[in-house]
Amino acid sequence: MSQPSDWRDASAYDYVVDLNPSQLAWEFLRRNTSYQDDFQRLGTSANTQEVSAFLDKWGLCFRGRPDAWS
Repeated sequence: MSQPSDWRDASAYDYVVDLNPSQLAWEFLRRNTSYQDDFQRLGTSANTQEVSAFLDKWGLCFRGRPDAWS
């Protein structure tokens, strides 16, 4: 099992230089505990209105089928 990198080690974040804006935003969002909590609450049985509210709250949009959340 590999050891987690030390968040204080600047070299652990060298990859950030090559990220595009969407990828960089995801790096911040996925570490946000409020986002994690909301995502867990959303669950797999969420209806279209709940998913839409979640996406609006976090400023998210996904490419894909228009009926993916229906």
